[in-house]
Amino acid sequence: MKTIILQVSSILLFVCSIIGSVFAQSKATAKRPNIIVILADDLGYSDLGCYGGEINTPNLDWLASQGIRSTSFYNASRCCPTRASLLTGLYPHTAGIGNMTTDQKAPGYRGQLTPNTVTIAQVLKDAGYQTGMVGKWHVSETKPFPDNEQQLQWLDHQIQDKAFSDTLSYPTHKGFQKYYGNIWGVVDFFDPFSLVNGTTPVKNVPADFYYTNVLGDSAVAYIDYFTKNEDPFFMYVAFTAPHWPLQALEKDIQKYEDTYKKGWEHIRTQRYQKMIELGVINPKQVPLSDFMRDGKTWENNPDSIWDARAMAVHAAMVDCLDQNVGKLIDQLKKSGELENTFIMFLSDNGASPERPEAFGPGYDRSGTTRNGEKVSFSVNKDVLPGSQKTHMGIGQQWANAINTPFRYWKAKEHEGGINTPFIAYWPQGINSINKFNRVPAHIIDLMATCIEVSGASYPQTFDGNTITPSPGKSLIPVLNGKITKQLHDELFWEHNGAAALRQGDWKIVRLGGKADWELYNLAVDRTEINNLAKKFPNKVDQMQEKWQQLANQYQVFPKPVTR
Repeated sequence: MKTIILQVSSILLFVCSIIGSVFAQSKATAKRPNIIVILADDLGYSDLGCYGGEINTPNLDWLASQGIRSTSFYNASRCCPTRASLLTGLYPHTAGIGNMTTDQKAPGYRGQLTPNTVTIAQVLKDAGYQTGMVGKWHVSETKPFPDNEQQLQWLDHQIQDKAFSDTLSYPTHKGFQKYYGNIWGVVDFFDPFSLVNGTTPVKNVPADFYYTNVLGDSAVAYIDYFTKNEDPFFMYVAFTAPHWPLQALEKDIQKYEDTYKKGWEHIRTQRYQKMIELGVINPKQVPLSDFMRDGKTWENNPDSIWDARAMAVHAAMVDCLDQNVGKLIDQLKKSGELENTFIMFLSDNGASPERPEAFGPGYDRSGTTRNGEKVSFSVNKDVLPGSQKTHMGIGQQWANAINTPFRYWKAKEHEGGINTPFIAYWPQGINSINKFNRVPAHIIDLMATCIEVSGASYPQTFDGNTITPSPGKSLIPVLNGKITKQLHDELFWEHNGAAALRQGDWKIVRLGGKADWELYNLAVDRTEINNLAKKFPNKVDQMQEKWQQLANQYQVFPKPVTR
């Protein structure tokens, strides 16, 4: 009997050792996912094919078909505030960039990420992730020369011995082990200002340089490097397209040579109908808002040739961006990492109505090319946009059209300014494919999402500084259908006096600091057509009071002193 017991014990120990070995091996091989955040710049809500657009975007459309599209994902309405929120999980003022990247000497307006912040890259790097970034940084304080002539020489690469910002504020000092991109915001796509590799200025570029392609190639090279190691990686790919100036490769522009000759309203109507067919919107809840034509119609537009060309260049820039997303997908497939890579794609704000040609050269806009050729800033639409020697934007009508079905645009807190297409792809972690998610979420949520996916922890202190807690929440329960109605009690916005607060389906919004608050029920009026402020004044008062409380909490106030 004793012998039998010993034999049974030996067998049990052997079986347990096998099970333990298998479990240990399984745990070792259960690699944490790679994470890639891809950010477009000034992309319209309906630009992508999978959101109703006529632009050729097969790679992003494929990611959407294999993942989830959000119809209610919000940004912070402008370039650098959104980037500050994305990186830190904080509202932009709390991160120090409530306006742009000039230090305005108020806590929420320091023009750079402040010491109370920590980036996703810093958090994930501490958790064992490899980290890399390519593209537009735009969260370092930017100090131009006081003399405009010197500033123009700097922009034209004639002065090359001045750092673009404090190098301690560069990505490589904010958690990114590898970085190639531009520190300032605006770029010449054929010869970018403020281009660095790590912290080293890139003083010359080859003759065939086109920035979107170079960013795509650089991202591919980083992925190739990272996937040779066992540790997972975090990549932030911040394209500058399709932000002005309108500059694209002629071969891409030619694809859209005839696409926009029927004008703004034709494209807007087409997009709206396609959005309904795709299921992006329900027309009963999302009626098409009135076209913000500024008194113009396409039929009496004397500049229709120029305007059609401008939108063709914009489309070419989006097309090229998509081509480079395709390069990333191909590299992930080649490395065998695609299935275990969590990819999120979004834009920093709605389409831009700006006409930078009216700004003229200066600050971040070069007046000549490197070899001295003059850049056209013509406001008369007598020079067609697209080449390196032009600096122009699409303007208000096209911005409204490509933000279909919404009103307004970049830097406003109406839905057209703060909505972004959002695609989430992760075969091993998201259990819904080719579906829409309609739960409102915000760019502050990316930090918490990356933390949950990576197994990292948000720190209370970092480098001796106390870190402000993030109001963001993980998107994973939303993307997996465990949260189907509401992720946040409220969402908050402010930029240059434009402001908004969303609570459930109710939203108050104003155009500027002195404008009246408007009130909308987004459940039945997502496009903000029927202002209910006079009907429900108590609701406006209650929400305005909450907005004021949050504005104080998130450092909107004190506002900088203007002179």
